[in-house]
Amino acid sequence: MSIWTKMAEGLGFREKLNPGQPVIYLNEGRNIAPIANVYWGYYENLGIVNRAVNMLVDAASQIDIIVEEEVIAQDFPPTKGVRRSNVMRLLNSEPNPFQDISAFRRLIFTDLLVEGNAFIYFDGVHIYHLPAYLVEIITDEKLYVSAYKMQTYDYTPSEVIHIKDNSIRGIYRGASRLKSAARNMDLLYRMLSFQTKFFENGAVPGLILKSPNSLSDKIKERMIEGWLRAYSPDNGGKRPLILDGGMELDRLTNTSFKELDFESSIRIQEDGVLKSLGIPPTLLNGGNNANIRPNQRLFYIETVIPLVDKVLKASERFFGYKLIPDNDIPGLQPELQEQAAFYSTLVNTGIITVNEARKGLAYPVMPDEDGLRIPQNIAGSAVNPSVGGRPPEGTNE
Repeated sequence: MSIWTKMAEGLGFREKLNPGQPVIYLNEGRNIAPIANVYWGYYENLGIVNRAVNMLVDAASQIDIIVEEEVIAQDFPPTKGVRRSNVMRLLNSEPNPFQDISAFRRLIFTDLLVEGNAFIYFDGVHIYHLPAYLVEIITDEKLYVSAYKMQTYDYTPSEVIHIKDNSIRGIYRGASRLKSAARNMDLLYRMLSFQTKFFENGAVPGLILKSPNSLSDKIKERMIEGWLRAYSPDNGGKRPLILDGGMELDRLTNTSFKELDFESSIRIQEDGVLKSLGIPPTLLNGGNNANIRPNQRLFYIETVIPLVDKVLKASERFFGYKLIPDNDIPGLQPELQEQAAFYSTLVNTGIITVNEARKGLAYPVMPDEDGLRIPQNIAGSAVNPSVGGRPPEGTNE
């Protein structure tokens, strides 16, 4: 009898499983192993991929988590006996004795982006990162997942939090977000490699030696090697060219390294990588104050927050508490002028107090400023609706 069946019977529920799970089990296979991932090489060798992934990982890792008192998943709570304060500590300050919370979060989000999956192990006290490229999912014909395996170690579903990114192939493992940009990254890598080889080999002839007699291949190679040692491409020289047997030069190409810089093509491929990750290219290409701010908000709202929400929903189901992202996100905070106007409107309309506004603006509270201001747009009627018009004038002595 499974742990889920025992838990269901203990809570007075009947075990009702997905009748289509045996079909899924047969089609997906028993062992869902990680696919060989070539994207780690692009992440390490292509600057735009490294910068884009790190930008998204660092932005998502900065968002703290608020653990609400509300308890969800009451029917089948997967992790019983974990206090709210412990969940807050694990997710915001101390995941385990060996890592700070920033290092732990960055590992999780990097795996989620590059591998499409992230795995967290909970031993009852601390949480640990399991490298996604090592974790194998053991499926079950009734219970969806029977175990998670990492080489010789087996983990039960009640010990592992699995965060899965979007995927249209299979229901067990997510797809890397870099997969859609594979063509862009491959072309970009080939162009940069060609530039390097072009410079190293001195592909454009810069020196021509003419000979009236035919020379053997051995003599020509020896002469070229001698000229290469004297005029190395690494020092600015170019590969010499030998014309023998009375051959004359018709046209020498004017192609230079600068002309093969592929600037526009490289920029197109880089933009393709950024768009596949959900990063507005303006944030990396630079811009003015008019377009950076809207693109930054778009980046957080459409990319960062949904990515963080995947981790929160998986952790929420595991621990049983409602988890929400902290709204103190720098990228979503209004400008100082907008912020001041926002709080002034709330204070003057009687929605919040002056001290509440001061707290929102990170100013110390003031004494005797805890009351709501009553709007006086129409003199007298704001306090007493039966009184209106011009207030009575005082008598002049």
